[in-house]
Amino acid sequence: MIDFHTHILPNIDDGSQSIEETFNLIKEAERAGFDKIISTSHYIENYYETENREREFWIKSLSQQFSSQNINAKIYMGNEIYITENLIELLKSEKASTINNTSYVLFELPMNSKPLFAKEVVYRLIENGYKPIIAHPERYGYVQEEIEYVEELANMGALFQSNYGSIVGMYGSRAQKTIKELLKKDLVSFLGSDVHRT
Repeated sequence: MIDFHTHILPNIDDGSQSIEETFNLIKEAERAGFDKIISTSHYIENYYETENREREFWIKSLSQQFSSQNINAKIYMGNEIYITENLIELLKSEKASTINNTSYVLFELPMNSKPLFAKEVVYRLIENGYKPIIAHPERYGYVQEEIEYVEELANMGALFQSNYGSIVGMYGSRAQKTIKELLKKDLVSFLGSDVHRT
């Protein structure tokens, strides 16, 4: 089982705050049944800007210590990129990354204000050979009010990643209701924990 969305690298964003916490998060994921974990640290321009090289270093260094920590899971590199009109440039300059060096790109939208240029970003990603994945749409207020927004983006070619926690009400009843609707409409392609803490 793959956890598609995590914040497990230490001191990169608002996720893990230490190497010890990172190992504890990975062990917890293994106990939950995950054997592959994608590290999707935030990339937010002018806020969280840890580039590919440093995150690759962390993943390699941590993986080398897995056997001494009795960890069997594998971790892979990715990003959760906050939507920006510069998204293509961030990827091409290797500031932000795709999922495990594939063409899949995970990015998030604002929580409460509908981004006017989201469709343009999806279009440009596809035009440049990328496969856009929008993170946790069920948590966005405007999607909760109007599920058709997701359907419009899906018709353009966007994919969607939802959070396991939404299914059990971790983000409130509106997110729970919305994810059930998304699942019924077969609009969810990936699931992730979006874990930040043990």
